[in-house]
Amino acid sequence: MRTYLVTGGAGFIGSNYIHYMFRKYGGSIRIINVDALTYAGNLENLKDVENQDNYTFIRADIRDREAIEKIFAENDIDRVVHFAAESHVDRSIRNPEIFVETNVLGTLVMLNAAKKAWELPDGTYKEDKRFLYVSTDEVYGSLEEGDTYFYETTPFAPHSPYSASKASGDMLTKAYWDTYRFPVNITSCSNNYGPYQFPEKLIPLIINNALQGKKLPVYGDGKNVRDWLYVDDHAKAIDMVQEKGRLGERYNIGGHNEKQNIEIVNIILETLQEMLSEDDPRKALVSKDLITYVEDRKGHDRRYAIAPDKIKEEIGWYPETMFKEGIRLTIQWFFEHEDWMKNVTSGDYQKYYEEMYQVK
Repeated sequence: MRTYLVTGGAGFIGSNYIHYMFRKYGGSIRIINVDALTYAGNLENLKDVENQDNYTFIRADIRDREAIEKIFAENDIDRVVHFAAESHVDRSIRNPEIFVETNVLGTLVMLNAAKKAWELPDGTYKEDKRFLYVSTDEVYGSLEEGDTYFYETTPFAPHSPYSASKASGDMLTKAYWDTYRFPVNITSCSNNYGPYQFPEKLIPLIINNALQGKKLPVYGDGKNVRDWLYVDDHAKAIDMVQEKGRLGERYNIGGHNEKQNIEIVNIILETLQEMLSEDDPRKALVSKDLITYVEDRKGHDRRYAIAPDKIKEEIGWYPETMFKEGIRLTIQWFFEHEDWMKNVTSGDYQKYYEEMYQVK
């Protein structure tokens, strides 16, 4: 039975990846989920798998070398999928230190622990072991006017402490291939959306606020462009890279769904109006009048767009979920999981929200 070590598996993308893998492979794999359960880690995301014999949760911080090495010593790990990261740009502007500690030093701990566990006396590695670092399109910076897409060869130009810390972990991972021939892959994805996404991110924030008749904060002029990828498509891509990707290679995972932020907000409002029944009192609350422009984010990149040409040509992956379909699936999931949303939007998150989105 192949054993996967997933870091940050209680987070948004990590938990969706675990669900995807169990749907695909069932009882033929084992997954160990390592998560520190910081603000965005939520074990409710995995309630339906927590009692499976082939699933194990371990609360540990990826910066804790002793804890991580113990996991490798006690388990024959075949695959590492390294999601764990501090991931919100606004938080990185307010507290960059924790982003460097987690995203850079934590990644180094993971690389060293896997290398120690997998290395043979002759300097090669045990057969069929792989380490995948989940990066982001933000490492490339912002596309300028006239530019087409980010490619795997696009130079790094991070503009926030978050993206700089992710770029550092990314480059460390590549260095372990170049220096030690340690078996790695790197994936850079565009903006994900879908079930279990923490509601400080744009799409769940707008859905949640609109249903309550609250203001919908939009940075600057709302014309920043992002490429949107449904999270299940991302999970499938990661699995395919681990099975078919060339070692040492980077693969961009894009959704071919470029939209301005204000477009996203309007699509959500229109879709909510379509999906809510006439007798649902929330329908009357959903209105474009709720859109409220707030001061732009520092260092806010204007446009991201990522070309998935290489992963399609070499591995055969392509994004299957168009935004119109994906946003309906996402909204339907939030309709069916209101208790989940209430639980994650209480307490400290609410204080953070109020501080972060001050209306002009």
